[in-house]
Formats: sequence, structure tokens, C-alpha cells
Amino acid sequence: MKKLYFNYLNTFKGLSSEVWWLSLITLINRAGTMVIPFLSLYLTTSLNFTLKDVGWIMTCFGLGSVLGSWLGGKLTDKIGFYKVMKTSLFLTGILFIALQFVNTFVGFCVGIFLVMLVADTFRPAMFVALNTYSKPENKTRSVTLIRLAINLGFSAGPAVGGLIITSLNYNGLFWVDGVTCILATILLVNVLNPKKAKVLDEAKVENPQSVFIDKAFWIFFVGMFVFGFIFLQYFSTMPLYYKDVHHLTELEIGLLMGLNGFFIFLLEMPLIKWLEDSKYTKEFLMFFGLLLTGLSFVVINLTGWVGILIVGMLLMTIGEMIAFPFSNAFVMERAKKGNQGEYMAYYSIAFSMSHIFGHNSGMQLIDNIGFDNTWNFMILLSVIGVLFLFMLIRVVKREKVRA
Repeated sequence: MKKLYFNYLNTFKGLSSEVWWLSLITLINRAGTMVIPFLSLYLTTSLNFTLKDVGWIMTCFGLGSVLGSWLGGKLTDKIGFYKVMKTSLFLTGILFIALQFVNTFVGFCVGIFLVMLVADTFRPAMFVALNTYSKPENKTRSVTLIRLAINLGFSAGPAVGGLIITSLNYNGLFWVDGVTCILATILLVNVLNPKKAKVLDEAKVENPQSVFIDKAFWIFFVGMFVFGFIFLQYFSTMPLYYKDVHHLTELEIGLLMGLNGFFIFLLEMPLIKWLEDSKYTKEFLMFFGLLLTGLSFVVINLTGWVGILIVGMLLMTIGEMIAFPFSNAFVMERAKKGNQGEYMAYYSIAFSMSHIFGHNSGMQLIDNIGFDNTWNFMILLSVIGVLFLFMLIRVVKREKVRA
């Protein structure tokens, strides 16, 4: 046990203090995003919207995310990541607090669009900051530490969110979301001010290559869009499946979703360290991660036993643990020949587009063909994504041969 403990600690060695601070800011911010997993339940139970209404609201969520990610990349390349992160966090806090007072369908569509437009300018800026504060050999582990913070926040968030809903009401979630964003802004200003923070890898390219002529990136983009599409079902349609089919309470749903974050917090860093030292390429590991996520929908459709929900959640979690860090590291590596903000923006946009189509399609599908057939559709889609990532493996291999 002592050896395991010290081996676990060693996986965190060598990361800069700036990466640790960035992770803590992300943790504070993400711990407050407990509204998001409960959004579909809030809209259907508190505001009495139909599933189709929820689907369109989630599309506005995704549209705001796409535009925010694109804008964040542009602004990061123009004014720098620090100013973008600071402004995004503070304004997101204000907007989340205001969102609880919106109760009409059109108003909520506009409100969630604005929240995500501002919130997701943070993502490309944060990835560029992470790249800047990390030594080249530590980048995948730095990404993993950020994800650790995100998932620790998501682990605590839904569980605490379930308690808040049970003891108070849904409005309390919006207040917590807003206040945590503002607290994260205060911490950012104090610890990552450019006058204090130490740059470890500043990549400035004289004649940057446009992301649009990078063939491998766009094959990767499609694979990540598909991965995001099926992954996001666990945060929109799946909570409805837990409630309507398996009759779980909000607290039980929060705990089950919290299992995802807790499992990642416990095992992702050692797993990534082990995989980094293995012979597997980033492209193969992304391929395997998507494959496992697709399998999680296969097992859910095998039986009505409630315990299968945990099996499905664990399969999806392992897939996520592998696919996210290595996809991020893949983009950071390719971004060195172009504008970092642009590459990171389009990486974020792949997932933002998943928000546009994934949530709405999922809602429309369960409304029209039921949960079981919706999961079959997700299985088919995951096969398509796996084929694209297999194609990516071959393209990158050919690139290396030519180099």
C-alpha cells in the first residue's frame, strides 16, 4: 500500500505551480457547475417545459458554446489568455445568477445562449495557458491534472446539487454557480497575473499554418464530435432515463453521476502516466476511449437490472479518462505549427457542436422512439466515430513516414 501511495504521488511530480493554480481555479469553477447535470430535470419539473422544448434549449446551449469557443480562440490570439479567462469567469458568474429569474421558453433560450457564449471563451484561453505553463514532456499530465480538477468538481457538484435541491430548491444551484465563478476570478487575478506567472513553453510561429489545411486535424475533429455527441447523453438524456425508467431520486442520480468524477479523481493520473510510458500512440488511445464509451450503451440495453447503470457509467468513465487527455495533447502538439488559440478553439468547437446536436437529438429521439432505440442509435454512431479515429491512425502514420 505504501508503494502504491508513493507511486501515485510520483505521477504528480514535475508540474509547475502555475498549472496547479490553474487546476485549483478550474476546480472552484467546475464545483459550481452543478446546474448543468440537473438542467434537463429543472426545465421539465420546475418550468414544466416539454422534452422538445428542452432539446431546443440545449441547442441554444450548444450554439452559444460554439460561438464562445471561436471567439475565445480569436481573442486569445489577439489579447492573450489571461484577459480572456478573467473576463469570462466574472461575467459567467453574473449571468448564472441572473438565469434563475428567467422562466419563459424564448427567454431561457436567449439566456442559456448568452451564458455559454461568455463561459466558453474561457476554454481555448485555458488550454493555451496550460500549454504555456507546461514543459513539453509534462503536457499530457498537465491536461490530466486539469481534468482531475474538473472531475473532482463534477464529482462534488452533482452530489451537493442533489442535496441543495432536496433541502432548498433549484434556484440555490444558480446562486452557487454564479458565486463560485466570481471566487475563481478573484483567485485568478491574485495568482496568475502575467507579472507573477512563469512561462515555460511559449510557442510563437513566424508563419503559422492555418488549421484548415491540416487534414489529420479534421479527421480527428469528426471523431471528437462523435465522441462528444454520445458522451453528452450522460449529462442530458441519461438523467431522464435514470428517473423515468429506473425511478431513481435526484439524490441517487447525483450520487451516480458523482461516481464518474470520483473514479476519475482516483485513477486517471496513474492510468495516464502508465499509458504515456506504454508503446501506444495518442491516436490509438483516443480510438480505444471512444470504443469503450460506445460499449457503455451496449451494456445498458442488455438488461433492466439497476446495477447495470453503474457498469455503463464505469465503462463510459474509463473511455473518457483515456480519450480526453490524449485528444487534448494531440491538439497541443499539432498547434505548435499554427496559431494556438485557433487550434484550441476548433478543438473546443468539436464538443460545442456536440452540444448543439447531441442534446437536442437525444431529446427528440427518446420522445419519438424511446430510450432503448435511442441507445441503439448511439451505438451505431460510436461505430462511425471509431472508423474515423482508425482513419486518423493511418493518416498520422503516413505523415511520420514522410517526415
